[in-house]
Amino acid sequence: MPPVLSTPAASAALYAQLVQGKKGLEAVEALGKLLAHIEQNLSRRGTAYLAGDTKSVADMVVWGTLFPVFQDETSLPSELQALRTWFQSMTLLDACRKAADSVLMPKALLEFKSYLQKQPPPCLAMERATSNEPEEEEGSERALTEEEITAAADAWAHGAAALPKPWQPQKPVLPVEGMRNVLITSALPYVNNVPHLGNIIGCVLSADTFARYCRLRNWNTLYVCGTDEYGTATETKAVEEGLTPQEICNKYNAIHADIYRWFDISFDYFGRTTTPYQTTIAQDIFQRLLARGFLLQDTVEQLRCEDCQRFLADRFVEGTCPFCSYEEARGDQCDKCGKLINAVELKNPQCKLCRGVPVVKPTQHLFLDLPKLEEQLEPWLEQSWATGDWTANARYITRSWIRDGLKPRCITRDLKWGTPVPLDGFRDKVFYVWFDAPIGYLSITANYTDQWERWWKNPQQVDLYNFMAKDNVPFHSVIFPCSLLGADDNYTLVNHLIATEYLNYEDGKFSKSRGVGVFGDMAKDTGIPADIWRFYLLYVRPEGQDSAFSWSDLMLKNNSELLNNLGNFINRAGMFVCKFFGGTVPNMVLTLDDKRFLARVTLELRQYHQLLEKVRLRDALRCILSISRHGNQYIQVNEPWKRIKGDEKDRQCAGTVTGVAVNMASMLAVLLQPYMPGVSLAIQRQLCIPPECFVLSHDFTCTLPPGHRVGTVSPLFQKLENDQVEALRKRFGGGQVKPSPAPATVVAPGDPQLIQELTEEVAKQGNHVRQLKANKAEKAQVDAEVAKLLELKKQLALAEGKSPEVPVPKGKRKK
Repeated sequence: MPPVLSTPAASAALYAQLVQGKKGLEAVEALGKLLAHIEQNLSRRGTAYLAGDTKSVADMVVWGTLFPVFQDETSLPSELQALRTWFQSMTLLDACRKAADSVLMPKALLEFKSYLQKQPPPCLAMERATSNEPEEEEGSERALTEEEITAAADAWAHGAAALPKPWQPQKPVLPVEGMRNVLITSALPYVNNVPHLGNIIGCVLSADTFARYCRLRNWNTLYVCGTDEYGTATETKAVEEGLTPQEICNKYNAIHADIYRWFDISFDYFGRTTTPYQTTIAQDIFQRLLARGFLLQDTVEQLRCEDCQRFLADRFVEGTCPFCSYEEARGDQCDKCGKLINAVELKNPQCKLCRGVPVVKPTQHLFLDLPKLEEQLEPWLEQSWATGDWTANARYITRSWIRDGLKPRCITRDLKWGTPVPLDGFRDKVFYVWFDAPIGYLSITANYTDQWERWWKNPQQVDLYNFMAKDNVPFHSVIFPCSLLGADDNYTLVNHLIATEYLNYEDGKFSKSRGVGVFGDMAKDTGIPADIWRFYLLYVRPEGQDSAFSWSDLMLKNNSELLNNLGNFINRAGMFVCKFFGGTVPNMVLTLDDKRFLARVTLELRQYHQLLEKVRLRDALRCILSISRHGNQYIQVNEPWKRIKGDEKDRQCAGTVTGVAVNMASMLAVLLQPYMPGVSLAIQRQLCIPPECFVLSHDFTCTLPPGHRVGTVSPLFQKLENDQVEALRKRFGGGQVKPSPAPATVVAPGDPQLIQELTEEVAKQGNHVRQLKANKAEKAQVDAEVAKLLELKKQLALAEGKSPEVPVPKGKRKK
């Protein structure tokens, strides 16, 4: 721990400063250092708690210091993902919750929270302290240096000639000696269903945004994906629809491809796993593991349905979870608690094919000897964590697997639809999908180019990024790397594992069967353009914790951030050129204030790069919006529409402001391309931006010089009306009234499971209310959500055996 909180006494001293308001700025700075240290400690160690994988006095002391200031994890800076997760888990503990209920909240603490939220992210402040780079990320929160102002003016003067020339890779894209070669994969979506918005942001859209950024940086980039087509899920879907597994694969592969095409996902190749290459490569890896002694044979107890005359693979079984008692748990994993389970552990199992009761019988299977591979896995993980960018949840999930001790993992299944096992005695079995599916990255690349090994057996030259939701992490961070390490064939292993949390829909979950939520094949029928969907999904991307799609918030962000901020600035800049200067960019004579403005924009631009290089897509998007806000303020302060009517000096000022603004719009077109490629192209066409200027630089340069002619300028965005959004909300709400909490008469006091569920619901609803208030939602909507929160709190009090308190009206006090 840093000196600021190295002991409980030091913690108490800092807390006293915060409460009493003494040395306020010093206390805030100290707290910022603490937050940065905790984030670094949790992220690098990959542990659940400050001192290891179990709670300690340090956790309680630090949580007790932070809670009065922040109250919940959403008040912490969004950049501190590991800290947010730790803080949430601590707050949910019974002891901490009871302590929180009794803590007085002086108003002074809320002032500190407001102050902290305006400061540069503590994690970035920490990085500055250990580097020689200028303090770029503070943006408008600090004064500019003379050197920065001069450098910005010089970069501007160099113009488009200073930009790197856009890189045009060969086809097929192959690694190039001396270049940065970036290989990007997104988790292969199951072919048996239609992806919803959460699936899209969790994998393909996040990967696409980063791939587009890489290409704009002139990095030699290959982005591959495809449908995961083997396994029980496909067989189950085939039975449901009365088709063969291959017919199901053909049908849904086309649906997936069409959805991603509409969302403008820029795959270099979108393939599938049901190919000869998949069989060849998977069987080769298997044979190499077998030859090196990393496979085991064992007899296992497995559920067999006598009515169907077959052993049941995991997904052909449903039952009650042995851990959380969820009644619809699958035979491989519980969707509620997330724990991996064996089908024979299920209570009250049922065959999904005939609804009969299966019996347990012995059968032979092959296992990957993970304990034997652990001695290779751990040093590789340490090296990858030290040099790569793994999200905090990816580190934590991986560390928890290793902490619990790796066990042999079954890699075969009693199925017909899959990659055949090439070993006598097992030829009637296929590979388990989680051994087989990640190999799909290799086989899909092999279908793209016969030189696939230049990407996948070339760790010296290739930088590999895996994108996925958090439930896929163990298979990409433990099982698949162990398979490749054991195969010992110089395979490229993941350098950067980027995992999101979950995106929920409004107050619940997506459900195709109940008609709840927007699925990929429905989005294009809403009348809302694909780029608006892309923008909003990336704006609420669940980077540090679960987030939720909200129709009201979508409308708010479209109308405020896109229409009134970004679109307004770009349209004004272009229109001023057309209206006041005949469609030609005017001469520009920069004043000191103009040069300061260039320097300010340059700082935002560099923060955009800094964030995207760390794959913090959501935060980098906010840099774009911040730049356009700066632009609107620049125009508003200088009022070129008035100055154009004044004397020569005023007209010169109007020309300079207009020229700088339209060049800023040109830069925004490039910055937007990873996020909103259609809007980016529209700006490029309206402003006639030369193709050679469509490349990212770390400097704000004059790419549209005096004399450059722009085209026809028109609005980029349309307003979303409340009636339109409400109609869509009803359409995708499943036509069901959301269930109210159970009446007080049926709440059973003392039920631990009920108390836990209600505690989580109260926390979730509380966060939702705070978000609505922060976004200045309509009062009626806020009041309705507050009423839900109060009702949930009432139910929680009853469950705990307490008497629910009646809310006190504002302005009155309880006696």
